[in-house]
Order: sequence, then structure tokens, then C-alpha cells
Amino acid sequence: MEQFKYTISPKKNKGKGCASLFQTVHICSHTEKNAKKLVRNGKVCYNESMKLLIPCASGLEQVVKRQLTHLGYPENPAQNGRIAVKGEWEDVAKLNVFLRSGERVLIELACFPATNFDELFDGVYAIPWEEYMTAHSEIRIDGKSYKSALGAIKAAGGIVKKAIVKRLSEKLHLRSPRLDESGERFIVGCSIYEDKATITVDTSGEGLHKRGYRTLAYSAPLKETTAAALLDLTYYHPDKPLADLFCGSGTIPIEAAMRSLKIAPGLKRNFDFERWKCVKKGILCQTKEEANDLILRKKLTIFGGDLSKEAISIAKYHAKRAGVEQAISFRVADVKDFQSSFSYGILLSNPPYGERLSDIEEAKGLMKAFGTVYSSLDNWSAYFISGLPEAERYFGKRADKKKKLWNANIECAFYSFLGAPPKHNQ
Repeated sequence: MEQFKYTISPKKNKGKGCASLFQTVHICSHTEKNAKKLVRNGKVCYNESMKLLIPCASGLEQVVKRQLTHLGYPENPAQNGRIAVKGEWEDVAKLNVFLRSGERVLIELACFPATNFDELFDGVYAIPWEEYMTAHSEIRIDGKSYKSALGAIKAAGGIVKKAIVKRLSEKLHLRSPRLDESGERFIVGCSIYEDKATITVDTSGEGLHKRGYRTLAYSAPLKETTAAALLDLTYYHPDKPLADLFCGSGTIPIEAAMRSLKIAPGLKRNFDFERWKCVKKGILCQTKEEANDLILRKKLTIFGGDLSKEAISIAKYHAKRAGVEQAISFRVADVKDFQSSFSYGILLSNPPYGERLSDIEEAKGLMKAFGTVYSSLDNWSAYFISGLPEAERYFGKRADKKKKLWNANIECAFYSFLGAPPKHNQ
């Protein structure tokens, strides 16, 4: 599948209020010959691989960019909360399986001006949906609009689906202008930003934070993708001990163990794209086989503690499902009782901060206890995410670094307290 860029001349107005301006449209198609059929009086500007977009949480763009670079995608510009890379279907599979902190893997199908519904309809209709979908495809629309004339996103979503169904019914010669939608799922994104529409299909389906191991609910969970990003914001190394003193259902320790053992986050889950007719069979299986070959067997020193017996029970269950139960020591424990014989290590936690599990006064007390424990540890580094106002004051120390983040729609900060670097003989 390649992407082609065309400049489309305006259609003659036949009483339907069609667009009167030239449009620049990016079209994905298997061949240039097929793509040329989509425009009239068009001119090919260039062709390239598919454009893949990786949405990420606010504040974590640089973390995702570094992960992409590590995976072999050094050219990854960020725009409007999405990281862009070029690739083929093999890359779609690779990113879905290996990327730890991206939220989804989208394919950009088209990008064009859309100041009214007719422009939106024409731009969406021009996309070769018949190369992706069948007469039985389930179509869901995910829309958003910002600083655009088309602010009624629900109505815009209806136009997008109408254009898709019309094209499919004509190109597939369907008897009915409707689809039964009993087959494979396509989540079509329509993002309109400053009167420019970007049309995507979501290859992931469920968000990439759903690794498959966390099946039991617990209060105020930290998303897996966020936990993995927090690890990347620390100096954690598999040879160092790591402790989460407020581990809850175990997400941070589990993500640390998976990263240290090189267990791909998407190894045990399914993705929407694997059922699409346009994807070569076996691509995902091959990618998962490669991921299995990379898994390490080594001893780790990872501790997860929490006052809740229920939380620890859930954490142990999730660790077993993730295949890392032998790498983590979970225990019902009070934060103030934590001790370690190691001279160097990492504390990384998502402690309660009032708006989640406890009131503000209790959260302050826990933060004070956390700070007291940290002050007793030789050369350790401490990191935590918190929405508690003046968290540093209760912790008892000013952070060496502070980064603004969002967690569960709560504005937070990620605090870094850096210990001394380990000596070579330790």
C-alpha cells in the first residue's frame, strides 16, 4: 500500500453546494494506477509509504519519540499530539506489538480542507475504501474538531459514514445502499483541525494500554502505557532494584518486569487490522514469533507493596497473566516500613493524591511518610506522579526535575529526585 498526493480541481456546482476550492488530498492505494482513478484532472506530486500516526498522552510525546527511534523509526515528527512515521503493513504489526507508550497505531488515508459538509463528503468519498473494507465491514466513526467551521462533530461523523457507504455500495455493486456490518471492525477517525480534515483508520482497535493481563478492576489504576512512559523518564536499569510502595493492582512493577525481560506489550492480544482483507496473512504471527525470540530469562529485583490485601492479590494475579510473577515480590506492606540493603535503587510510585483514593489530609500524610523513607535510603532515586498540590513540601525535598503530565484527566506533575550515580564496583 502506498500513499499518493493529488491536487484536485473543483467540481462543477450542480446545485449541491459542492466545494469551489482546489483540494490537496493524500490517498492510500495499492497501485498508482488505482489511485489515479480517484481524481479528475489531478496531478501526481509524489508517492511514498503509508503514513502512520501514533497518538500519545499529553506530556509524553518525547518519550514515545524515543521509543520509536529505538524501534528503528528515527524520523518521527510530532503534531497535535500524534507522532508520524512511514511504514508498510509489517511496520503496522511491529508498532502494535512492540510500542510501549503509544496509545494506538493509525493509518492516515487522506488530508484535505473541509470548511463545509460537501468538502468533507467529497474528500472522504475519494478514498478507496473498497480496497480495505467489504460489504460486511463494521464501521465506527471517531470524530473530533478544533478551531474549525465544522464544529458539529456528530453531524460530521454522519457525513463521513455516508460517504464511505456510498462509495462501497457503488464500487462493490451492492444491491442495498446499506452494509450489514456483521464483519471485521473499522474505526474511522475524522479529525478536523483549523478547517483541515485528517481521515484515519485505527489498526489497533482497543487502545494499546490494554495489554491483556489486567482483567480485574481496582480503584484508580494507572494506564499501562503511562506506567511504561514513567519508567522511561527514570534512570531505571534491570540491574537495579525497583520498588513501588503504592503498587495498587501492580501496573508499574509489571511494566518494569516486562520491559526488563523484553516481553513485548502487545504479545498476548489481538488487533483489528489482522482481520482486514488488505493485510497479508501471517504478518502478525511472524511479528509475534520475533517478539517471543527476544524474551530474556533473568533474575530481577522488583518489589510492589500496598496496604490493601485486595490490591496485592490482584497484582499477583495480573503478574501471573503477564508472565512475570517470578520477577516481582508483592507484599502487603506499609510505606513507612520499607527498608533495603541495596545502596542504589529506584523508587517509582503513583501514590494517592486526594482526588482518587483518599482525602487530601491522608494523601499528605502518605507523602510525608514516603519522603521520610526516601531520606533513609542510601543513594536511591525517587520518582512519583502526583496531583497533590505542593507535593514537594510534604515529601520534604525539592525535586531535581518536574514535568507536567495528565493522569485520568487529572493535571499532575512527575517529580524526579536523583540519587548519586552507582560506582562501577557496585
